[in-house]
Amino acid sequence: MYLWIKALHVIAVISWMAGLLYLPRLFVYHTEVGQGAPSALFKKMERRLALYIMAPAMIVSWLAGLALIYFGSFHGAGWLHAKLALVVLLTGVHFYFGVTQKAFERDENHRPAKFFRFINEVPTLLMIGIVILVIVKPF
Repeated sequence: MYLWIKALHVIAVISWMAGLLYLPRLFVYHTEVGQGAPSALFKKMERRLALYIMAPAMIVSWLAGLALIYFGSFHGAGWLHAKLALVVLLTGVHFYFGVTQKAFERDENHRPAKFFRFINEVPTLLMIGIVILVIVKPF
């Protein structure tokens, strides 16, 4: 059963990361088009990505990950504590993107495209740290 949970966890994490990497890119393009028909299309894409892909993937990632901790034998491992800290930060980024998506939906975004190009790198950096901790287990 453990390996099935692990497979589910990896699938969910891949889906969640895809959304975390794509949504801020949509914000970049949305910022550049301004108002009108293209903006309405971006609002629809952003809302569906956040609601139907990212949110369920995040929930499954957390649930499967907690199940892996429960069934695994590494409760006191330092790498796991560090990984969980990075996952909490990644979850914070997820919720920040959700707040930003709602601001775009209300036409209340005041950030330039350059900001979203920068913030787009944050999930990547967190993911790199998480993968290194899980694979290398440096401590």
